Amino acid sequence: MTGPLLLGVRHHGPGSARAVRAALEAASPAAVLIEGPPEGDALLSLAADEQMRPPVALLAHATDDPGRAAFWPLAEFSPEWVAVRWALANGAAVRFIDLPAAHSLALTDEFRTEHEDSGEETPDVRIDPIAVLASTAGYDDPERWWEDVVELRGGRGSQGPRADEPAGPAGGEPAAPDGADPFAPFAALGEAMTALRETYGHGGHDRDLVREACMRLQIRAARKEFGDSAVAVVCGAWHVPALEARTTVTADRALLKGLPKVRTEMTWVPWTHRRLARRSGYGAGIDSPGWYGHLFAAPDRPVERWMTKVARLLRDEDRMVSSAHVIEAVRLAGTLAAVRGRPLAGLTETVDAVRAVMCDGSDVPLDLVRDRLVVGDVLGEVPDTAPAVPLQRDLTRQQRSLRLKPEALERELELDLRKDTDTAKSRLLHRLRLLAVGWGEPVTGRGSTGTFRETWRLRWEPELSVKVAEAGVWGTTVLAAATAKAETQAASATALSEVTALAEQCLLAELPEALPVVMKALADRAALDADVGHLAQALPALARSLRYGDVRGTDTAALGEVAAGLAERICVGLPPACTGLDADGAAEMRGHLDGVHTAVGLLPDADGTGERWRTVLHRLAARDTVPGVIRGRAARLLLDEGRLEEDEAARLMALALSPGTEPAEAAAWIEGFVGGASGGGLLLVHDERLLGLVDSWLTGVPAGAFTDVLPLLRRTFSAYEPGVRRTLGELVRRGPGAAAGPAVTDAGTPGFGPGLDAARADAVLPVLRLLLGIDDNDLAGVAR
Repeated sequence: MTGPLLLGVRHHGPGSARAVRAALEAASPAAVLIEGPPEGDALLSLAADEQMRPPVALLAHATDDPGRAAFWPLAEFSPEWVAVRWALANGAAVRFIDLPAAHSLALTDEFRTEHEDSGEETPDVRIDPIAVLASTAGYDDPERWWEDVVELRGGRGSQGPRADEPAGPAGGEPAAPDGADPFAPFAALGEAMTALRETYGHGGHDRDLVREACMRLQIRAARKEFGDSAVAVVCGAWHVPALEARTTVTADRALLKGLPKVRTEMTWVPWTHRRLARRSGYGAGIDSPGWYGHLFAAPDRPVERWMTKVARLLRDEDRMVSSAHVIEAVRLAGTLAAVRGRPLAGLTETVDAVRAVMCDGSDVPLDLVRDRLVVGDVLGEVPDTAPAVPLQRDLTRQQRSLRLKPEALERELELDLRKDTDTAKSRLLHRLRLLAVGWGEPVTGRGSTGTFRETWRLRWEPELSVKVAEAGVWGTTVLAAATAKAETQAASATALSEVTALAEQCLLAELPEALPVVMKALADRAALDADVGHLAQALPALARSLRYGDVRGTDTAALGEVAAGLAERICVGLPPACTGLDADGAAEMRGHLDGVHTAVGLLPDADGTGERWRTVLHRLAARDTVPGVIRGRAARLLLDEGRLEEDEAARLMALALSPGTEPAEAAAWIEGFVGGASGGGLLLVHDERLLGLVDSWLTGVPAGAFTDVLPLLRRTFSAYEPGVRRTLGELVRRGPGAAAGPAVTDAGTPGFGPGLDAARADAVLPVLRLLLGIDDNDLAGVAR
């Protein structure tokens, strides 16, 4: 080395990572400078901690606005991570030299605001040097070109070390193949980037000029401290020509003068392979982090080891995959590589081989391989000594105490609220939801629907670390932060439904200090709001809160009084509110009707709320001025509860479908009575009297009006299950009373024709003979 060693790399490239390690072993620099935010220098020593497991990321956020954040992700196969680990293991100084995060966060915000004010879209015209080089070489896929020229060349990467190569100091790989020049790959890549920079300049990204000026200043300082030949620089290959350029200190400082700045905090956070694979947001933009990780970690025979991983995964999913499949898939991958002129089998060849040999040509199991292995669900870990906001520390403590470990793979969690531990888990998840930390999402469970059970879908995303930092402004513990936020939201809420939803959240999250504040706001809003629709929207959440409060043993007396008052006001105001509505208003009010009916069923009936509500339903079902969809729905709710006799239901239907009723209004009544997924189809199947009324009305609709009511009828009946629709069709085809005819089976099973179709029965016989292995003589005399 006669000057600073510039190691231009591809971020998150296993080939670059191996080459960096070989170059550092050969050069043994006293200082390693890495592209990254200098605020992270104080955290670099944690990379040697045994608890630190990549993928991880440096997280920087504005102290006063944690939502303004940036990540610098690092995987095990990232050249920067390899350089950090090498420096720490060999006693070399290691520093970050990129533009400080204090400036980059401020510049990002300023850049976004500038374009939003001008009405422009944020431009995305940056040159992809890898894509340009791949296109020049005749490749249409940059990833495939990179694999061929870097990952699969020289007996490295896909083949691993030869048996006679000496083992290296980290992970069993040799520092470099015998006789190979460890600096040659960087020289070649630097020449290519120099040609690109001469053609494209800064490649469409002005900020690179500022970043490169900052890096040059840091390199000068390190050269002065350690000497020219004792400094190695690991950076994106695109920056190498700019770092080699001869510039003055004055010129570089001029580029940095006057940059905006914000106060920042920085820490390590866990990252995932899935987030490395995303091309937008905080993703690193690589397509196959799981495959790259495998190439970097496999000591030898990576294709064979990869196929073994695939086979293990498919076996775990109950697919029949044997060792013979693995052997054949390896052979096919190698053959495909030879036919395609590739140095070794890459990801494309292994995927094609797995599809053909292990997946029987199907992409369904192959999608699982891509998701679990090619991308992967690896979640990194950071040591306890890493800096963190107090709220994050409290959350980590509770996660460990409850054995609720964050995982990158989505999973379902079933909770039984009769158990103390499960109740504590539920509390934590509900409090995090209130703080907008979406680690868990409630879902409908497959088992019991009792209120003592909860089902959650959990998945930890790296961005949740930012959400936790943002929520830290509310308090230092999860309980304190959720309480403070609930109280603030109660004071600022303007809609009654917002406060009722907040009351429900407070009960689920068990926030006893926030509940009185929320209840006062709820009582105030309920007293002032006279809109029946708003009251109807608010009541279901209150009813659910009462039920959840019961199972958790929470005192909900005050909540019960507010709910009873709302129910009383709804019973008084709903009938007049249902008159004079247009079609859209009637459809919305029908939804409120369903919600209130369900809520009343959950409320205690000591004060006669249920009986008053049923009186309201009777009034709605019989009032001509109420839209048909509401009258029909009211009648159906009464019928389902046994509060309306079948004869009375048939009378109401006959009135609604009488010749004097407008066809559109009659169709709306049918929609309310038997529409949607309310089981109306089965009601018509089992009560042919009601089906006959609908059939008679429909056949009598004038031709001019039929096209107007057809869309509503189609929507009504299309929601039925296919079997229900088929049965109704058979019943209508047979006509009223035919189900009791002599041609029907004893059970009178609907959905079948009245007689035997001899031709269709005879068509079954050849298949039956084949299955049973018998001839025509054996079937002779057997009755159909």
